[in-house]
Order: sequence, then structure tokens, then C-alpha cells
Amino acid sequence: MSTILVDNLTGKTSAGDITVTSEGGAATQSLQQGLAKAWVNFDGTGTIATRDSLSVSSLADDGTGLYTVTLSNAMDNANYCINSGARVTNNLRCLASLRYNFTQTTLAIQLNSYDTASILLDASDVFMSINGDLA
Repeated sequence: MSTILVDNLTGKTSAGDITVTSEGGAATQSLQQGLAKAWVNFDGTGTIATRDSLSVSSLADDGTGLYTVTLSNAMDNANYCINSGARVTNNLRCLASLRYNFTQTTLAIQLNSYDTASILLDASDVFMSINGDLA
């Protein structure tokens, strides 16, 4: 078994382009495209609080079940992918999604959490991650 210890990875052909070959060798994937550029796990009840995060500079409580996540680093454009989820501690079914009337920007994401009847509620656990290109 070998161990490689480095502080930086740079592509040979292009500095920002590193390709990883699949386990079977039949496919490749861009390393940069496969990495989450930002993520957050937070308590959306009471005074909202981040449990852990990457590249998230702040959270805002915009009302019952409404949150804004501000990124530390801008995305290259607004065409990135957002994955989100939520749950509540009293076993209600709860979902999280992009806010229905929000125009996605390169620095902020607005989420809402709601129950299966589409009624907004504060979730005890809200999760979000982003994949795409950084600016």
C-alpha cells in the first residue's frame, strides 16, 4: 500500500482539470465536478444555528420554514445543482426545497421547509449541498 502526501493537486494539461478513472477503468469523471462546493447542516428552529458547514458564510431566518444560506465563495453562474433535505424531531414528515419564488444567484440560496401538506414549518434539521463550478 502506498500513501501520497500533498498539499495541492494540479492537472498536468490544465491546472484546474483533474480526471479520475473509475474502479473498472471504463469511465472517467472530473474530480472538480464531483466535489461539493458548499454544504451546511443547521437547526432551523428558534435561533437558527449551523452545526457544521463548508463555504457557508451566514444563515438567515426569513420566517417560519424560510431560510437564506449565503455562500463564502461565489459560484461561477446560477446554473449549479442544489440538494436539500429536512426533518423534524417529532417524526413529522418534512421536506426542504428551493423557495418557490426565488431566483437563484451565485452567492445566496433560499430554502423552505414544509410538511407533506405543503405547510411551512421550522425544521430541526436542514441539510443542503451544492455542486457546480466556483467563480
